[in-house]
Amino acid sequence: MERVLEWTERVRARYQVLRTDFLDPRQAFIARSIANREAGVYFETYGGYEKAERVRGLFYPEYVEPSREEFGLALLQVKGTNRFLTLEHRDYLGALIGLGIKREKFGDILVHTDGAQLLVAEEIAGYVRLYMNQVHRVRVTVEEVPLEGISVPEQSFHPLSFTVQSPRLDAVVGDVYRLSRAKVVAPIQNGRVKVNFREINDPSFYLEEGDIVSFKGFGRFKVTSIGGETKKGRIKMEVVVFD
Repeated sequence: MERVLEWTERVRARYQVLRTDFLDPRQAFIARSIANREAGVYFETYGGYEKAERVRGLFYPEYVEPSREEFGLALLQVKGTNRFLTLEHRDYLGALIGLGIKREKFGDILVHTDGAQLLVAEEIAGYVRLYMNQVHRVRVTVEEVPLEGISVPEQSFHPLSFTVQSPRLDAVVGDVYRLSRAKVVAPIQNGRVKVNFREINDPSFYLEEGDIVSFKGFGRFKVTSIGGETKKGRIKMEVVVFD
């Protein structure tokens, strides 16, 4: 937050255009909220396509009309040499992290049956092309393609209904992933669970409708309904689990 305040001041005082690294939705919301409070400071985001989750932001003064190029995005096409091994989102994520690349330097990972497209900061595109030659156990090739060539896969998910004693984070996560409370509490306390892209360390945190929960190593789900009680006093819940 302090850095955002510093940037908005520089835009206002020096008429500079400043670009962020990739932001998650919560970070982008905070940045936009701060910029909206500052006269003469504007903020836009872009992640490569209309509904991108992770985006880069631009702080700019009133007279500037930023172009897409100023967001500094590059699109990398990754293709595996083994058609019989299926790679998942976490495999590509792990490969990038394994190269020493910080999470804020790359955006959405779009997984396809024959490979993936990676949205990365233009300043690291060459490094990824040069050094990313394997994902999990599969040899891959990487080439940069125009942003116009982006292909966004349809989001796959399945609905899930269950009942809980209360909509506590540990109870809901345990039911979604069929884990005992003992196997859920420790990961929550160790920072492996986020709610709306914010790390939550309290297992007793109460979830609300619309909350998006991510569990590192397991996946992500969205709470779509909380309401109604069974005859035994348990609360009915509905979620969608992203595949």
